[in-house]
Amino acid sequence: MRDIFVTLVVFGTLPFILQRPYIGILLWEWLGYMNPHKLSWGFAHDFPFAQITAITILISMFLSKEPKNIPWTIETRVLMLFIIWMFVTTIFSMYPAFAWMQWDKVWKIQLMTFVTIILMQSKWRVQAMIWVTALSIGFYGFKGGIFTILTGGSYAVYGPSGTFIYGNNEIGLALIMVIPLIRYLQLTTDNNFLRQGLLITMWLCVISVIGTQSRGALVGLSVMGMFLIIKSRKKFFLILLVIILMPAIFNFMPESWHSRMSTIQSYENDASAMGRINAWWMAYNLAKDNFFGGGYECFIYPSFVLYAPNPRDAHDAHSIYFEVLGEHGFIGLSLFLLLGMLTLHSARKIIKEAKQFEETKWMSDLAAMLQVSLIGYAASGAFLGLAYFDLYYHMVAIIVICKVLLSKQQLESSQQDMKNNYRVNALKAEI
Repeated sequence: MRDIFVTLVVFGTLPFILQRPYIGILLWEWLGYMNPHKLSWGFAHDFPFAQITAITILISMFLSKEPKNIPWTIETRVLMLFIIWMFVTTIFSMYPAFAWMQWDKVWKIQLMTFVTIILMQSKWRVQAMIWVTALSIGFYGFKGGIFTILTGGSYAVYGPSGTFIYGNNEIGLALIMVIPLIRYLQLTTDNNFLRQGLLITMWLCVISVIGTQSRGALVGLSVMGMFLIIKSRKKFFLILLVIILMPAIFNFMPESWHSRMSTIQSYENDASAMGRINAWWMAYNLAKDNFFGGGYECFIYPSFVLYAPNPRDAHDAHSIYFEVLGEHGFIGLSLFLLLGMLTLHSARKIIKEAKQFEETKWMSDLAAMLQVSLIGYAASGAFLGLAYFDLYYHMVAIIVICKVLLSKQQLESSQQDMKNNYRVNALKAEI
């Protein structure tokens, strides 16, 4: 039944995408973030719905008469340089067969990032993206929160199998990034019933993050939560909820959870933590000896034999920073960090400047929550390896779109002021 439902939704939407390509972005996000086909057990489970949707979007985009300009902001320029550099490092990769397979995934994600920027340049479209993204990933937070409550936190929360966010660490990171978006929707929605539902969803997502039993996600949740309070409107209400609910949630979790989380402070006695540090040293040593890094998928046993302090303890990167460092060298890491810092800086400017116009005030709230999401990604990502997660790049895209819309509003306002001044001067001359 699920197979039939997803198939009908996707193929039923394709004709509308051919008429309005931006609808395809919403469908593509739903497929990419919620992965509804992965919840089925039949033919739909591995059917290439996202690929078919992407091809339809591209066809519709080229047939559409809408403008197809890429706004070359500082973020899009740095992102393009990062993509080019990743292609170069793939050419010089240590393990070409694995590297080219990963490159095939990454370039498609980046292509759709730029397509999103081109197609979604309006308030309605941006708002629709936020709704689809928040509810698609929030679905797993809602479900995971209930699961954690019903099982007393005895079992870890996982995402949909066969996806970017299947692991407990990965779904924890995704939920941390989406909680501020749910908060944005909750703050800006007029319908009281929806507001209450979004508030409940947000707290179930918090419980779900704790229920992942991921130490990296717990650190990220703490950092994200602090900035969420700082950046959010109605701070007192949020602080009150935190004071009431967080101690209750922590006390609810079983002793096994508390024992696991306590190893954050005593990491030197934890084999998993020491394995990550071993992988980080391997990435640093590899990048120091290889200008282009090791290329995608270099965190495998032969690399550890050559570069790790403990060659027998091969681990995944478990860090977005060391993942990029190991795979793309110091230049790749510099571009990755520069993209994040520039995006945060642009978000801060939007928060300030968008308040000047009634038409753009919504951007101020959105940019503030996106800033919180990006900080959550930066904090959690220090211990979790999702450097190529499409949600991060979509958030960069939304910031770029907001910059474009804000610039248009500022230009229109400036032109209107010039017209008004001209009329005033003309009236003075007549008098």
